Amino acid sequence: MAETSKDGSLDNGVRVSGESEQKTSPPESPAVTWTRSWIIFAFWAIVACLGLPHWIWTTSIHRSDLPLDAMNSWADGQACQMKYPLKIKLDTTDDNEAVRSNKEEILTHLQSEFLLTNKLPLYEFSIAPSHFNESFGPEQETDGDLIIYVQNESKLPFQTSLRSLSPVMDVRANLREPQAAAHLIFEEILKNFADEQLSLSNLLSGSPFASGSEALLSPEQKAKLDARTTRAFKYASTYHLTFSLFSASSSPSAWDIDAAIERYISPLVGQLSAISRFSVDTQVQLHATFSPSIAGPQFDEASKKWKLLKTDLSGFINAAEWPLSPSIGTGPTINFVLYVPSKEQSPLEIAETGGTSWLIPQWGGVQILNPSNKQAKHLSSDDLEQVMLTFADQLTSLVGLPPSPSSLALRLSSMVRERATSLILASSSTLGALSRLTLKLTSIAIPDSVAEAVDETIGRLDQACVDLREGRFESALSNARIANDEVERAFFEPSMVGQVYFPDEHKVAVYVPLLGPMAVPLVMAGIKQLKNLRSGKVKSA
Repeated sequence: MAETSKDGSLDNGVRVSGESEQKTSPPESPAVTWTRSWIIFAFWAIVACLGLPHWIWTTSIHRSDLPLDAMNSWADGQACQMKYPLKIKLDTTDDNEAVRSNKEEILTHLQSEFLLTNKLPLYEFSIAPSHFNESFGPEQETDGDLIIYVQNESKLPFQTSLRSLSPVMDVRANLREPQAAAHLIFEEILKNFADEQLSLSNLLSGSPFASGSEALLSPEQKAKLDARTTRAFKYASTYHLTFSLFSASSSPSAWDIDAAIERYISPLVGQLSAISRFSVDTQVQLHATFSPSIAGPQFDEASKKWKLLKTDLSGFINAAEWPLSPSIGTGPTINFVLYVPSKEQSPLEIAETGGTSWLIPQWGGVQILNPSNKQAKHLSSDDLEQVMLTFADQLTSLVGLPPSPSSLALRLSSMVRERATSLILASSSTLGALSRLTLKLTSIAIPDSVAEAVDETIGRLDQACVDLREGRFESALSNARIANDEVERAFFEPSMVGQVYFPDEHKVAVYVPLLGPMAVPLVMAGIKQLKNLRSGKVKSA
Protein backbone atom coordinates (compact mmCIF):
# COMPACT_ATOMS: atom_id res chain seq x y z
CA MET A 1 0.00 0.00 0.00
CA ALA A 2 1.44 3.33 -0.93
CA GLU A 3 2.40 5.79 1.82
CA THR A 4 1.38 9.38 1.78
CA SER A 5 3.43 12.32 3.00
CA LYS A 6 2.24 15.03 5.34
CA ASP A 7 1.14 17.27 2.48
CA GLY A 8 -0.99 14.45 0.99
CA SER A 9 1.20 13.75 -2.05
CA LEU A 10 2.28 10.31 -3.04
CA ASP A 11 5.62 9.12 -1.71
CA ASN A 12 8.82 8.18 -3.61
CA GLY A 13 8.19 7.32 -7.27
CA VAL A 14 5.21 9.58 -7.89
CA ARG A 15 6.88 12.64 -6.24
CA VAL A 16 10.20 12.20 -8.07
CA SER A 17 8.47 11.90 -11.40
CA GLY A 18 6.71 15.24 -10.85
CA GLU A 19 9.92 17.06 -10.08
CA SER A 20 11.58 15.64 -13.19
CA GLU A 21 8.74 16.87 -15.36
CA GLN A 22 9.14 20.43 -13.95
CA LYS A 23 12.97 20.65 -14.55
CA THR A 24 13.17 19.15 -18.06
CA SER A 25 12.35 21.53 -20.97
CA PRO A 26 10.47 20.17 -23.90
CA PRO A 27 12.75 18.74 -26.58
CA GLU A 28 13.55 20.94 -29.61
CA SER A 29 12.73 19.81 -33.03
CA PRO A 30 15.66 19.16 -35.41
CA ALA A 31 14.53 22.09 -37.56
CA VAL A 32 14.95 24.56 -34.69
CA THR A 33 18.37 23.17 -33.86
CA TRP A 34 19.58 23.47 -37.44
CA THR A 35 18.14 26.98 -37.72
CA ARG A 36 20.08 28.13 -34.68
CA SER A 37 23.22 26.49 -36.03
CA TRP A 38 22.83 28.20 -39.39
CA ILE A 39 22.31 31.59 -37.73
CA ILE A 40 25.47 31.26 -35.65
CA PHE A 41 27.35 29.95 -38.67
CA ALA A 42 26.13 32.91 -40.75
CA PHE A 43 27.41 35.38 -38.16
CA TRP A 44 30.82 33.69 -38.02
CA ALA A 45 30.93 33.44 -41.82
CA ILE A 46 30.36 37.20 -42.11
CA VAL A 47 33.11 37.83 -39.55
CA ALA A 48 35.57 35.45 -41.21
CA CYS A 49 34.82 36.15 -44.86
CA LEU A 50 33.98 39.88 -44.78
CA GLY A 51 34.91 41.49 -41.49
CA LEU A 52 38.36 39.98 -40.97
CA PRO A 53 39.63 40.57 -44.56
CA HIS A 54 38.24 44.11 -44.51
CA TRP A 55 39.92 44.80 -41.18
CA ILE A 56 43.22 43.40 -42.42
CA TRP A 57 42.95 45.43 -45.63
CA THR A 58 42.11 48.71 -43.88
CA THR A 59 44.72 48.33 -41.12
CA SER A 60 47.54 46.81 -43.15
CA ILE A 61 50.78 48.83 -43.28
CA HIS A 62 52.57 49.34 -46.58
CA ARG A 63 56.32 49.05 -46.15
CA SER A 64 58.33 49.73 -49.28
CA ASP A 65 61.61 47.93 -49.61
CA LEU A 66 64.59 50.09 -48.70
CA PRO A 67 68.20 49.45 -49.77
CA LEU A 68 69.32 48.86 -46.20
CA ASP A 69 72.74 47.51 -47.18
CA ALA A 70 73.58 50.63 -49.17
CA MET A 71 72.16 52.86 -46.43
CA ASN A 72 74.25 51.17 -43.75
CA SER A 73 77.29 51.28 -46.01
CA TRP A 74 77.05 55.06 -46.21
CA ALA A 75 76.25 55.35 -42.51
CA ASP A 76 79.35 53.29 -41.65
CA GLY A 77 81.58 55.36 -43.92
CA GLN A 78 82.41 52.47 -46.22
CA ALA A 79 80.83 53.78 -49.42
CA CYS A 80 83.23 56.66 -50.04
CA GLN A 81 86.78 57.61 -49.22
CA MET A 82 87.25 61.31 -48.63
CA LYS A 83 90.14 62.47 -50.79
CA TYR A 84 90.55 65.86 -52.40
CA PRO A 85 92.61 65.97 -55.61
CA LEU A 86 94.05 69.41 -56.35
CA LYS A 87 95.52 70.46 -59.67
CA ILE A 88 98.43 72.87 -59.47
CA LYS A 89 99.60 74.58 -62.64
CA LEU A 90 102.92 76.42 -62.96
CA ASP A 91 104.15 78.86 -65.57
CA THR A 92 106.86 81.52 -65.92
CA THR A 93 106.91 85.01 -67.37
CA ASP A 94 109.79 84.31 -69.72
CA ASP A 95 109.70 81.66 -72.39
CA ASN A 96 113.33 81.19 -73.46
CA GLU A 97 115.13 77.88 -73.45
CA ALA A 98 116.88 78.39 -70.12
CA VAL A 99 113.69 79.39 -68.34
CA ARG A 100 111.80 76.42 -69.78
CA SER A 101 114.54 74.12 -68.51
CA ASN A 102 114.43 75.70 -65.05
CA LYS A 103 110.64 75.42 -65.03
CA GLU A 104 110.87 71.69 -65.72
CA GLU A 105 113.34 71.31 -62.85
CA ILE A 106 111.02 73.22 -60.51
CA LEU A 107 108.12 70.95 -61.48
CA THR A 108 110.28 67.87 -60.86
CA HIS A 109 111.41 69.11 -57.45
CA LEU A 110 107.84 70.05 -56.49
CA GLN A 111 106.59 66.59 -57.35
CA SER A 112 109.39 65.10 -55.25
CA GLU A 113 108.49 67.35 -52.33
CA PHE A 114 104.86 66.22 -52.41
CA LEU A 115 105.84 62.56 -52.69
CA LEU A 116 108.41 62.62 -49.88
CA THR A 117 106.58 64.98 -47.52
CA ASN A 118 103.11 63.92 -46.43
CA LYS A 119 102.14 67.14 -44.66
CA LEU A 120 98.76 67.40 -46.39
CA PRO A 121 97.54 63.78 -46.37
CA LEU A 122 93.92 64.61 -47.23
CA TYR A 123 94.91 66.01 -50.61
CA GLU A 124 96.22 64.42 -53.76
CA PHE A 125 98.30 67.00 -55.63
CA SER A 126 99.07 66.90 -59.31
CA ILE A 127 101.65 69.31 -60.73
CA ALA A 128 101.64 70.30 -64.38
CA PRO A 129 102.84 73.20 -66.56
CA SER A 130 100.37 75.87 -67.58
CA HIS A 131 100.17 78.47 -70.30
CA PHE A 132 98.33 81.72 -69.77
CA ASN A 133 99.05 85.40 -70.05
CA GLU A 134 99.86 87.82 -67.26
CA SER A 135 96.44 89.46 -67.41
CA PHE A 136 94.79 86.33 -66.03
CA GLY A 137 91.50 87.39 -64.51
CA PRO A 138 88.43 85.83 -62.92
CA GLU A 139 86.64 85.77 -66.26
CA GLN A 140 89.30 83.48 -67.76
CA GLU A 141 88.48 79.82 -67.28
CA THR A 142 91.12 77.49 -65.86
CA ASP A 143 91.20 73.87 -64.89
CA GLY A 144 93.69 74.38 -62.08
CA ASP A 145 92.85 74.78 -58.40
CA LEU A 146 95.98 76.90 -57.94
CA ILE A 147 97.96 78.68 -60.65
CA ILE A 148 101.55 79.56 -59.80
CA TYR A 149 102.98 82.35 -61.92
CA VAL A 150 106.77 82.54 -61.43
CA GLN A 151 108.76 85.63 -62.35
CA ASN A 152 112.52 85.34 -62.53
CA GLU A 153 114.08 87.69 -59.97
CA SER A 154 117.71 87.12 -59.02
CA LYS A 155 118.37 90.32 -57.06
CA LEU A 156 115.33 90.55 -54.79
CA PRO A 157 114.48 87.99 -52.07
CA PHE A 158 111.80 85.36 -52.57
CA GLN A 159 108.30 86.91 -52.57
CA THR A 160 104.78 85.58 -53.06
CA SER A 161 101.40 87.23 -53.33
CA LEU A 162 97.89 85.93 -53.97
CA ARG A 163 95.44 87.54 -56.33
CA SER A 164 92.14 88.27 -54.65
CA LEU A 165 89.68 87.29 -57.36
CA SER A 166 91.72 84.57 -59.08
CA PRO A 167 93.30 81.33 -57.82
CA VAL A 168 96.72 82.68 -58.81
CA MET A 169 99.86 82.96 -56.71
CA ASP A 170 102.49 85.32 -58.09
CA VAL A 171 106.03 84.25 -57.19
CA ARG A 172 109.27 86.14 -57.51
CA ALA A 173 112.18 83.73 -57.27
CA ASN A 174 115.61 83.07 -58.70
CA LEU A 175 115.01 80.50 -61.42
CA ARG A 176 118.73 79.75 -61.57
CA GLU A 177 118.27 77.90 -58.29
CA PRO A 178 115.30 75.67 -59.15
CA GLN A 179 115.59 73.38 -56.13
CA ALA A 180 115.50 76.27 -53.63
CA ALA A 181 112.68 77.94 -55.56
CA ALA A 182 110.69 74.70 -55.62
CA HIS A 183 111.09 74.24 -51.85
CA LEU A 184 109.93 77.79 -51.14
CA ILE A 185 106.94 77.38 -53.45
CA PHE A 186 106.11 74.10 -51.74
CA GLU A 187 106.13 75.79 -48.32
CA GLU A 188 103.78 78.49 -49.61
CA ILE A 189 101.39 75.85 -50.94
CA LEU A 190 101.37 74.13 -47.55
CA LYS A 191 100.66 77.43 -45.82
CA ASN A 192 97.74 78.25 -48.13
CA PHE A 193 96.01 74.88 -47.59
CA ALA A 194 96.93 74.26 -43.93
CA ASP A 195 93.82 75.91 -42.46
CA GLU A 196 91.53 74.11 -44.86
CA GLN A 197 93.06 70.77 -43.91
CA LEU A 198 92.47 71.54 -40.24
CA SER A 199 88.82 72.34 -40.98
CA LEU A 200 88.32 69.16 -43.02
CA SER A 201 90.07 67.13 -40.32
CA ASN A 202 87.75 68.63 -37.73
CA LEU A 203 84.76 67.51 -39.81
CA LEU A 204 86.05 64.00 -40.52
CA SER A 205 87.59 63.14 -37.16
CA GLY A 206 85.16 61.19 -35.04
CA SER A 207 82.95 60.38 -38.04
CA PRO A 208 82.71 56.98 -39.76
CA PHE A 209 84.57 58.48 -42.72
CA ALA A 210 87.72 59.13 -40.71
CA SER A 211 90.66 57.30 -42.30
CA GLY A 212 93.32 58.11 -39.71
CA SER A 213 95.13 60.53 -42.01
CA GLU A 214 93.42 63.58 -40.53
CA ALA A 215 95.55 66.24 -38.91
CA LEU A 216 95.64 66.30 -35.11
CA LEU A 217 94.02 69.43 -33.73
CA SER A 218 94.94 71.18 -30.53
CA PRO A 219 92.10 72.16 -28.18
CA GLU A 220 92.54 75.80 -29.21
CA GLN A 221 92.33 74.95 -32.91
CA LYS A 222 89.25 72.79 -32.40
CA ALA A 223 87.53 75.47 -30.33
CA LYS A 224 88.27 78.06 -33.01
CA LEU A 225 86.88 75.85 -35.78
CA ASP A 226 83.80 74.95 -33.75
CA ALA A 227 83.15 78.64 -33.12
CA ARG A 228 83.36 79.37 -36.85
CA THR A 229 80.91 76.54 -37.56
CA THR A 230 78.53 77.78 -34.86
CA ARG A 231 78.48 81.31 -36.27
CA ALA A 232 77.70 80.27 -39.82
CA PHE A 233 74.29 79.41 -41.23
CA LYS A 234 73.56 75.94 -42.43
CA TYR A 235 74.32 75.69 -46.12
CA ALA A 236 71.42 76.63 -48.38
CA SER A 237 71.08 77.12 -52.11
CA THR A 238 69.40 80.51 -51.52
CA TYR A 239 69.98 83.21 -48.92
CA HIS A 240 67.94 86.37 -48.38
CA LEU A 241 69.85 89.50 -47.29
CA THR A 242 67.87 92.13 -45.42
CA PHE A 243 69.47 95.53 -44.77
CA SER A 244 67.57 97.57 -42.17
CA LEU A 245 68.04 101.14 -40.96
CA PHE A 246 66.66 101.81 -37.48
CA SER A 247 66.81 105.38 -36.23
CA ALA A 248 66.16 106.23 -32.61
CA SER A 249 64.81 109.63 -33.70
CA SER A 250 63.27 111.04 -36.84
CA SER A 251 66.56 111.24 -38.71
CA PRO A 252 68.18 109.93 -40.74
CA SER A 253 65.03 108.88 -42.53
CA ALA A 254 66.60 107.85 -45.86
CA TRP A 255 69.77 106.22 -47.06
CA ASP A 256 71.43 105.60 -50.38
CA ILE A 257 71.40 101.85 -49.79
CA ASP A 258 71.01 100.72 -53.40
CA ALA A 259 74.21 102.46 -54.49
CA ALA A 260 76.03 101.25 -51.38
CA ILE A 261 75.00 97.63 -51.99
CA GLU A 262 76.02 97.85 -55.62
CA ARG A 263 79.38 99.28 -54.65
CA TYR A 264 80.37 97.25 -51.59
CA ILE A 265 78.19 94.11 -51.38
CA SER A 266 77.47 93.10 -54.97
CA PRO A 267 81.13 92.21 -55.83
CA LEU A 268 81.23 89.79 -52.90
CA VAL A 269 77.78 88.38 -53.68
CA GLY A 270 78.87 87.92 -57.29
CA GLN A 271 81.75 85.74 -56.16
CA LEU A 272 79.51 83.79 -53.78
CA SER A 273 76.87 83.26 -56.46
CA ALA A 274 78.82 80.26 -57.75
CA ILE A 275 77.83 78.51 -54.51
CA SER A 276 74.46 80.03 -53.55
CA ARG A 277 71.92 82.52 -54.83
CA PHE A 278 71.19 85.76 -52.98
CA SER A 279 68.23 88.11 -52.90
CA VAL A 280 68.34 91.55 -51.27
CA ASP A 281 65.69 93.77 -49.68
CA THR A 282 65.90 96.89 -47.51
CA GLN A 283 63.74 98.73 -44.99
CA VAL A 284 63.74 101.83 -42.77
CA GLN A 285 62.08 102.41 -39.40
CA LEU A 286 62.10 105.62 -37.37
CA HIS A 287 61.81 106.10 -33.62
CA ALA A 288 63.13 102.60 -32.96
CA THR A 289 63.30 101.80 -29.26
CA PHE A 290 65.55 99.34 -27.44
CA SER A 291 64.32 95.93 -26.42
CA PRO A 292 62.73 96.01 -22.95
CA SER A 293 64.77 92.95 -21.99
CA ILE A 294 68.01 94.96 -21.70
CA ALA A 295 69.01 97.72 -19.30
CA GLY A 296 69.94 100.09 -22.13
CA PRO A 297 72.97 102.36 -22.55
CA GLN A 298 74.69 103.78 -19.50
CA PHE A 299 76.50 107.13 -19.56
CA ASP A 300 80.17 107.03 -18.62
CA GLU A 301 81.30 110.27 -17.02
CA ALA A 302 84.99 109.57 -17.58
CA SER A 303 84.84 109.13 -21.34
CA LYS A 304 81.69 111.22 -21.89
CA LYS A 305 80.24 108.35 -23.95
CA TRP A 306 77.24 106.10 -23.72
CA LYS A 307 78.18 102.50 -23.03
CA LEU A 308 76.30 99.38 -24.06
CA LEU A 309 77.16 96.39 -21.89
CA LYS A 310 78.32 93.25 -23.62
CA THR A 311 75.64 91.26 -21.82
CA ASP A 312 73.00 93.40 -23.57
CA LEU A 313 74.21 92.67 -27.09
CA SER A 314 72.29 89.40 -27.44
CA GLY A 315 69.02 91.13 -26.51
CA PHE A 316 69.67 94.38 -28.37
CA ILE A 317 67.28 93.49 -31.21
CA ASN A 318 63.74 94.52 -30.32
CA ALA A 319 61.99 91.61 -32.00
CA ALA A 320 58.57 92.73 -30.76
CA GLU A 321 58.61 96.11 -32.52
CA TRP A 322 61.31 95.92 -35.19
CA PRO A 323 59.93 94.37 -38.40
CA LEU A 324 62.59 91.73 -38.91
CA SER A 325 61.15 88.68 -40.63
CA PRO A 326 62.94 85.49 -39.57
CA SER A 327 62.46 83.88 -42.98
CA ILE A 328 61.47 84.97 -46.46
CA GLY A 329 60.71 82.20 -48.93
CA THR A 330 62.53 78.90 -48.72
CA GLY A 331 66.03 80.04 -47.76
CA PRO A 332 67.27 81.55 -44.48
CA THR A 333 67.31 85.30 -43.98
CA ILE A 334 70.55 87.07 -43.02
CA ASN A 335 69.78 90.34 -41.26
CA PHE A 336 72.05 93.38 -41.26
CA VAL A 337 70.91 96.13 -38.89
CA LEU A 338 72.26 99.70 -38.93
CA TYR A 339 71.23 101.48 -35.74
CA VAL A 340 71.56 105.26 -35.48
CA PRO A 341 71.13 106.44 -31.87
CA SER A 342 69.67 109.80 -31.01
CA LYS A 343 72.00 112.71 -30.40
CA GLU A 344 71.07 112.58 -26.73
CA GLN A 345 72.55 109.04 -26.49
CA SER A 346 75.57 109.41 -28.72
CA PRO A 347 78.32 108.53 -29.11
CA LEU A 348 77.25 104.97 -28.30
CA GLU A 349 79.71 102.07 -28.16
CA ILE A 350 80.28 98.69 -26.53
CA ALA A 351 81.60 99.14 -23.00
CA GLU A 352 84.11 96.29 -22.92
CA THR A 353 85.68 96.72 -26.38
CA GLY A 354 84.87 100.24 -27.51
CA GLY A 355 83.59 98.81 -30.80
CA THR A 356 80.37 99.64 -32.59
CA SER A 357 79.55 96.37 -34.37
CA TRP A 358 78.95 92.77 -33.44
CA LEU A 359 77.77 89.54 -35.02
CA ILE A 360 74.81 87.43 -33.90
CA PRO A 361 75.48 83.75 -34.78
CA GLN A 362 73.15 82.32 -37.43
CA TRP A 363 71.10 85.53 -37.48
CA GLY A 364 73.06 88.50 -38.82
CA GLY A 365 75.11 91.52 -37.86
CA VAL A 366 74.55 94.87 -36.12
CA GLN A 367 76.38 98.15 -36.70
CA ILE A 368 75.98 101.34 -34.67
CA LEU A 369 76.46 104.58 -36.61
CA ASN A 370 76.83 107.54 -34.30
CA PRO A 371 75.40 110.69 -35.90
CA SER A 372 77.71 113.58 -36.62
CA ASN A 373 76.89 117.26 -36.72
CA LYS A 374 76.96 117.38 -40.52
CA GLN A 375 74.69 114.40 -41.00
CA ALA A 376 71.23 115.34 -42.17
CA LYS A 377 68.17 113.23 -42.82
CA HIS A 378 69.88 111.36 -45.63
CA LEU A 379 72.84 108.94 -45.49
CA SER A 380 74.88 108.99 -48.69
CA SER A 381 76.83 106.10 -50.16
CA ASP A 382 80.04 107.60 -48.78
CA ASP A 383 78.54 107.77 -45.30
CA LEU A 384 77.73 104.06 -45.54
CA GLU A 385 81.17 102.97 -46.75
CA GLN A 386 82.53 101.72 -43.44
CA VAL A 387 79.15 100.27 -42.51
CA MET A 388 78.87 98.24 -45.71
CA LEU A 389 82.47 97.00 -45.40
CA THR A 390 81.60 95.76 -41.93
CA PHE A 391 78.47 94.07 -43.24
CA ALA A 392 80.50 92.43 -46.04
CA ASP A 393 82.94 91.03 -43.49
CA GLN A 394 80.07 89.75 -41.36
CA LEU A 395 78.48 88.16 -44.42
CA THR A 396 81.60 86.10 -45.10
CA SER A 397 81.46 84.75 -41.55
CA LEU A 398 77.74 84.02 -41.64
CA VAL A 399 77.90 82.01 -44.88
CA GLY A 400 80.88 80.02 -43.57
CA LEU A 401 83.66 81.49 -45.71
CA PRO A 402 87.07 80.54 -44.24
CA PRO A 403 89.16 83.47 -42.95
CA SER A 404 92.27 82.38 -44.83
CA PRO A 405 94.11 82.44 -47.20
CA SER A 406 93.97 86.04 -48.39
CA SER A 407 92.71 85.12 -51.87
CA LEU A 408 88.91 85.21 -52.04
CA ALA A 409 88.94 82.69 -54.90
CA LEU A 410 90.89 80.16 -52.82
CA ARG A 411 88.66 80.77 -49.80
CA LEU A 412 85.60 80.09 -51.94
CA SER A 413 87.12 76.85 -53.19
CA SER A 414 87.87 75.83 -49.61
CA MET A 415 84.29 76.57 -48.56
CA VAL A 416 82.95 74.45 -51.42
CA ARG A 417 85.00 71.46 -50.28
CA GLU A 418 84.06 71.97 -46.63
CA ARG A 419 80.36 72.35 -47.37
CA ALA A 420 80.31 69.32 -49.66
CA THR A 421 82.02 67.25 -46.99
CA SER A 422 79.66 68.35 -44.22
CA LEU A 423 76.59 67.64 -46.38
CA ILE A 424 77.85 64.17 -47.28
CA LEU A 425 78.45 63.42 -43.61
CA ALA A 426 75.02 64.74 -42.61
CA SER A 427 73.23 62.79 -45.36
CA SER A 428 75.05 59.58 -44.45
CA SER A 429 74.19 60.00 -40.78
CA THR A 430 70.51 60.55 -41.59
CA LEU A 431 70.50 57.45 -43.81
CA GLY A 432 71.81 55.41 -40.89
CA ALA A 433 69.19 56.85 -38.54
CA LEU A 434 66.43 56.05 -41.05
CA SER A 435 67.71 52.48 -41.42
CA ARG A 436 67.75 51.94 -37.65
CA LEU A 437 64.28 53.46 -37.32
CA THR A 438 62.70 51.17 -39.91
CA LEU A 439 64.31 48.08 -38.37
CA LYS A 440 63.35 48.97 -34.81
CA LEU A 441 59.77 50.07 -35.47
CA THR A 442 58.33 47.36 -37.67
CA SER A 443 54.79 48.73 -37.39
CA ILE A 444 55.38 52.05 -39.12
CA ALA A 445 54.51 52.55 -42.74
CA ILE A 446 57.18 53.15 -45.38
CA PRO A 447 55.49 54.86 -48.33
CA ASP A 448 56.85 54.67 -51.83
CA SER A 449 57.89 58.33 -51.64
CA VAL A 450 60.36 57.47 -48.88
CA ALA A 451 61.88 54.66 -50.93
CA GLU A 452 62.18 56.97 -53.94
CA ALA A 453 63.81 59.68 -51.82
CA VAL A 454 66.29 57.18 -50.38
CA ASP A 455 67.19 55.90 -53.85
CA GLU A 456 67.69 59.49 -55.02
CA THR A 457 69.84 60.21 -51.96
CA ILE A 458 72.10 57.23 -52.52
CA GLY A 459 72.43 58.03 -56.22
CA ARG A 460 73.34 61.65 -55.46
CA LEU A 461 75.82 60.61 -52.78
CA ASP A 462 77.50 58.19 -55.16
CA GLN A 463 77.79 60.95 -57.75
CA ALA A 464 79.09 63.41 -55.15
CA CYS A 465 81.77 60.93 -54.13
CA VAL A 466 82.81 60.49 -57.77
CA ASP A 467 82.89 64.26 -58.20
CA LEU A 468 85.13 64.63 -55.15
CA ARG A 469 87.59 62.02 -56.40
CA GLU A 470 87.73 63.70 -59.81
CA GLY A 471 88.08 67.24 -58.47
CA ARG A 472 84.64 68.54 -59.54
CA PHE A 473 83.96 70.15 -56.20
CA GLU A 474 81.09 72.45 -57.17
CA SER A 475 79.26 69.53 -58.74
CA ALA A 476 79.93 67.48 -55.60
CA LEU A 477 78.42 70.28 -53.51
CA SER A 478 75.32 70.42 -55.69
CA ASN A 479 74.76 66.64 -55.52
CA ALA A 480 75.42 66.55 -51.79
CA ARG A 481 72.90 69.35 -51.19
CA ILE A 482 70.20 67.49 -53.15
CA ALA A 483 71.03 64.27 -51.30
CA ASN A 484 70.69 66.01 -47.95
CA ASP A 485 67.35 67.56 -48.91
CA GLU A 486 65.99 64.23 -50.14
CA VAL A 487 67.06 62.20 -47.11
CA GLU A 488 65.63 64.78 -44.70
CA ARG A 489 62.36 64.72 -46.63
CA ALA A 490 62.33 60.92 -46.30
CA PHE A 491 63.20 60.92 -42.62
CA PHE A 492 60.53 63.47 -41.71
CA GLU A 493 57.79 61.95 -43.88
CA PRO A 494 54.53 62.94 -42.12
CA SER A 495 52.94 59.49 -42.38
CA MET A 496 55.98 57.91 -40.76
CA VAL A 497 56.37 60.49 -38.03
CA GLY A 498 52.71 60.13 -37.05
CA GLN A 499 52.95 56.37 -36.55
CA VAL A 500 56.16 56.56 -34.56
CA TYR A 501 54.07 57.91 -31.68
CA PHE A 502 51.24 55.34 -32.05
CA PRO A 503 52.54 52.08 -30.50
CA ASP A 504 50.72 48.73 -30.29
CA GLU A 505 49.44 49.46 -26.78
CA HIS A 506 47.38 52.31 -28.19
CA LYS A 507 45.89 49.99 -30.80
CA VAL A 508 44.81 47.52 -28.11
CA ALA A 509 43.21 50.34 -26.14
CA VAL A 510 41.22 51.33 -29.24
CA TYR A 511 40.13 47.90 -30.45
CA VAL A 512 39.14 46.22 -27.16
CA PRO A 513 36.22 48.58 -26.31
CA LEU A 514 34.93 48.30 -29.88
CA LEU A 515 35.33 44.58 -30.57
CA GLY A 516 34.92 43.20 -27.04
CA PRO A 517 31.13 43.65 -26.62
CA MET A 518 30.52 42.23 -30.09
CA ALA A 519 32.94 39.32 -29.88
CA VAL A 520 31.86 37.92 -26.47
CA PRO A 521 28.27 36.96 -27.47
CA LEU A 522 29.46 35.43 -30.74
CA VAL A 523 32.14 33.35 -29.03
CA MET A 524 29.84 32.17 -26.22
CA ALA A 525 27.04 31.27 -28.65
CA GLY A 526 29.46 29.39 -30.85
CA ILE A 527 30.84 27.40 -27.92
CA LYS A 528 27.34 26.58 -26.62
CA GLN A 529 26.17 25.41 -30.03
CA LEU A 530 29.19 23.19 -30.47
CA LYS A 531 28.50 21.61 -27.09
CA ASN A 532 24.85 21.00 -28.04
CA LEU A 533 25.82 19.42 -31.34
CA ARG A 534 28.36 17.24 -29.60
CA SER A 535 25.87 16.10 -26.92
CA GLY A 536 23.27 15.32 -29.60
CA LYS A 537 25.73 13.09 -31.44
CA VAL A 538 26.55 11.26 -28.23
CA LYS A 539 22.89 10.55 -27.48
CA SER A 540 22.23 9.35 -31.00
CA ALA A 541 25.18 7.02 -30.73
